[in-house]
Amino acid sequence: MTQRATNQTTKISSFVLLVVVVTLLLSFFALVVAINAYSSDPVVAGWLIMIGFVGVALSAYVLLQVRRRVRSLSIEIPPVTTTIECTKCGFKNVREFQRGDFIFKEADTCQKCNSKTMITAIYREVKEGQKERSRI
Repeated sequence: MTQRATNQTTKISSFVLLVVVVTLLLSFFALVVAINAYSSDPVVAGWLIMIGFVGVALSAYVLLQVRRRVRSLSIEIPPVTTTIECTKCGFKNVREFQRGDFIFKEADTCQKCNSKTMITAIYREVKEGQKERSRI
């Protein structure tokens, strides 16, 4: 699931990519036409050269901004932990969440007294810096 979520967040929008490619093609076409038209009409060629360079610059800028935004949108899923507690002696064990874990499920035997243990908590660990960012 984490691989699928990260793939969806790192994709560049197809529409944006299409607009950038069309702009690049039109810009290069304007530059080619400007080179051919330079001998007959230098004023028109100057305008076409300006349009071509502005189009290439805008396309490069949009690609860089989209790439930067995709990097900042990547989602990091905090780890989920499971707390297992002994019903007899109170010994606690914390481990990574495993598929099929649920609260009040009987787990392995206790490391200290060999009695049954039970899952008492399942939670995500959130760092302090992430809490402050989510409030804003």
